[in-house]
Amino acid sequence: MDIIALDKEYVAGTYNRNPIELVSGKGSIFWDADGKEYIDMGSGIGVNTFGTGDEEWIAAVTGQLGKLQHTSNLYCTQPGALLAQLLCQKTGMKKVFFANSGAEANECAIKVARKYSAEKKGPGCFNIVTLVNSFHGRTLTGLAATGQDVFHRHFQPLTPGFVHTPANDVAALEDCVAQCDPAGIMLECVQGEGGVLPLTAEFVTAAARLARERDIPLIIDEVQTGNGRSGMLYAYMHYGIQPDIVSTAKGLGGGLPIGACLMGEKVQNVLGLGDHGSTYGGNPVCCAGALSILSRLDASLLEGVRQRSAYIFSQLCDAPGIESVTGLGLMIGVKPVMDAKEVVAVCRAKGVLCLTAKNKVRLLPPLNIPMDLLEQAVAVIREVCAQGVQ
Repeated sequence: MDIIALDKEYVAGTYNRNPIELVSGKGSIFWDADGKEYIDMGSGIGVNTFGTGDEEWIAAVTGQLGKLQHTSNLYCTQPGALLAQLLCQKTGMKKVFFANSGAEANECAIKVARKYSAEKKGPGCFNIVTLVNSFHGRTLTGLAATGQDVFHRHFQPLTPGFVHTPANDVAALEDCVAQCDPAGIMLECVQGEGGVLPLTAEFVTAAARLARERDIPLIIDEVQTGNGRSGMLYAYMHYGIQPDIVSTAKGLGGGLPIGACLMGEKVQNVLGLGDHGSTYGGNPVCCAGALSILSRLDASLLEGVRQRSAYIFSQLCDAPGIESVTGLGLMIGVKPVMDAKEVVAVCRAKGVLCLTAKNKVRLLPPLNIPMDLLEQAVAVIREVCAQGVQ
């Protein structure tokens, strides 16, 4: 059976799939239908936190699956309550709303900010300030929050009430906030889809100060940067700030769909009965898997992420055929002289699976990728990029 042809015939053509059929994996290795082996440097776009087939995660998920697979949110379950508790304990936040994806978590975050500000300042206070080059999801509201016109084409009218200001321009942010009196300020500490670009400490600190001074909820989008990916539990922790709202997903579930909107003290009681909801949100199987992930994101694991990150930067910065390397932790963007898509294609042929973000090769390996596999993968990437200057 030709699965690639079947997929092309029956699955909506929204993804530019690689021309391979993956059939199994273990740790940081995948195998395709022909038995070819690949080193995983993408982890399902930052989802498979501990790689494929992680035994502790499998035990948590299958153990819960044998007890209770779904109840709806009309009832309490242990995995959901314990996961919410652990998220709050590790972040200092106070309440959690569970969703099924990053886009859904962002929708919740926006609703919380708008309701808080409407109650405090009146219904005319609804604008959300986000950044040029940002990405916050593919729902209509997520697209409206996203500061990239390329994602807006064909989907007008988008949800109104979003204002985009340049990243790392404190003066522009101050002017924007003064002019539109926003209901929220929403940032990614590292712009992932925008090219793996970290925000400066000066800018993030200024955003936090403005939010505090003007009583504006500060939303940090940790969908891709969160859950250890940056080398801290959440990327905002690198900047010494405390957000009012944090959205997260991807690596939290370790391979199952889950999103979470974390609410701090200021906004913890904003959502009341009927203000928001999700049939599948907080699914006990997904929460059991997430508990297995989050409970292991300790100081030792995070130090390992930072060490692996330092190795990648040391090997690729100033290497032949590489113009720049940006990112934080194991969320890294490599700008080659060659076309990034060509680099990814050649790496794939050589047994290394990478991603792209705009004109960069994007690296999001499992957080626990063994050093020998990481060294092999980085050597291939370095070799392929060098072809651009031969």
